[in-house]
Amino acid sequence: MSQVALNQAPSLLEDEVRELIRRRGVDPARDAEGVRALIAAAVADYDDRSLAGLVPPLSDAEQTRKDLHDAVAGLGPLQRYLDDPTIEEIWLNEPGKVFVARGGRPELTTTILTDAQVRELVERMLRASGRRLDLSSPFVDASLTTGERVHVVIPDITRASWAVNIRKYIARASRLADLVALGSLTAHAASFLDAAVVAGLNVLVSGATQAGKTTMVNALAGAIPASERIITCEEVFELRLANRDVVALQCRQPNLEGAGEVPLRRLVKEALRMRPDRIIIGEVREAESFDMLIALNSGIPGMCTVHANSAREAITKMCTLPLLAGENVSPRFVVPTVATAVDIVVHLTLDREGRRRVREIVAVTGRVEDGVVETAELYTTASGTLVRAGGFPGGVERFERAGFDVAVLLADGPRR
Repeated sequence: MSQVALNQAPSLLEDEVRELIRRRGVDPARDAEGVRALIAAAVADYDDRSLAGLVPPLSDAEQTRKDLHDAVAGLGPLQRYLDDPTIEEIWLNEPGKVFVARGGRPELTTTILTDAQVRELVERMLRASGRRLDLSSPFVDASLTTGERVHVVIPDITRASWAVNIRKYIARASRLADLVALGSLTAHAASFLDAAVVAGLNVLVSGATQAGKTTMVNALAGAIPASERIITCEEVFELRLANRDVVALQCRQPNLEGAGEVPLRRLVKEALRMRPDRIIIGEVREAESFDMLIALNSGIPGMCTVHANSAREAITKMCTLPLLAGENVSPRFVVPTVATAVDIVVHLTLDREGRRRVREIVAVTGRVEDGVVETAELYTTASGTLVRAGGFPGGVERFERAGFDVAVLLADGPRR
C-alpha cells in the first residue's frame, strides 16, 4: 500500500463519519456519547474492510478515533491545544500562523490551516452562542460551551485574514487559598482579603490583560457567605463561581436589524431589581462604571475589574470613566462617590517569567483632598515579595460587625 493511500485513510473515514452523523441526525455539540459510539462503529467497520483490502489501513486506530472526534465534535487541529492544560491562550494571526501561550510566553506552533478551515472553525465556535459575524458586525465576543472566551475580527478591519483569539482559564481558583498555593498571594494578605469580603467591603481588581483579574474575582467570591445571593454582569460569561445562589447575566449583540442589544449598563440596572446581596461586574471600560458606582453606593457590596497599570491609576480611571455616561455627570459628583463606593483595590501583575502575582493592595479611606481620592497602602511589593505596608483601611466598623479586628488582621506578617 502506498504512503499516499495511507495518508488518505483518515480523510476517507472522516467523510464516512460525517455522513453517518448527518443521516442519523446526531448533534455533535450535544450528544458526545452518540458521536463516540458512531466513531467507534465506523472505525471497526473500516478495519474490517481494510483487512479485505478494500480500503487503505489505519496506522493507529486509537489516534484515528481521537482525531475523528476532534474533527466532528471539537475544534479539529486546534482541539489538542484546548486539551493541553499548560496552554493558556490560542490565537491565529493568519491560517499559517497559529500561536499559543504557555506559562505566559508565546509560541509559534507547527499547525497550518487554510482560510476555509478557519472560517469553518469560527462558525462552529459561534454556533452555540448565537452570535453573528459579518461585514456589518466585524467583531465578535463569545464563549465556547466549555467556557473558553473567543474573540474574532474579520477583514476589512484586519488586513487580509481572520484574527482569532481563544482564551482559556487554567488556574480556576475558587478560594484565595488556591492563589496562595499558586504563589500569587501571601497567606497573610489572603486572610485580610477574605475578611474584607465577608465584611462586605467593595473590591476593585486592577491589572493588565492576562494578569489574572478574573481568577482573582473568582477567588474573592469564594469568601462570600453561602447565604448571600450574587448577581454577575459580564460582556461574555467568564466567571465560574462555586457559590450556591448565583445568577449570571451577559450582554447581547444587536440583531441584523440593529435592535435587541443589551449593553452592560442595562445589566447592572436590571441586577439591582433581582434582590442581590452582592453584585459582581466582570469588567468596566466605559459608561457602565457610572451605573456600577450607583449600585455600590446603594449599600449593596460588590466587585469589579478594570484595566490599569497600578492601583492609583485604577482609582483615577474610576474617577474619569463615569464622565462618559453623560454631560450632566460631573467630577464633583464622581470623585467623592468613588471615595465612598470603593474600599479596596487589589492590583495584579504578570511578570517576565509569566507568573501572575498581586503587586499591591490599597485601601480607599473615603476622603478627598483637592479633588484627589485619598488612599492608604496596605500591602506592597518589596524585593519581589508582597509585604505589609503601613496603611489601614476604612470601614473598620464593618469588619467589627463581621467579627474581625483589623489591627489583628494586619498585625502579623512580613513588613516593608
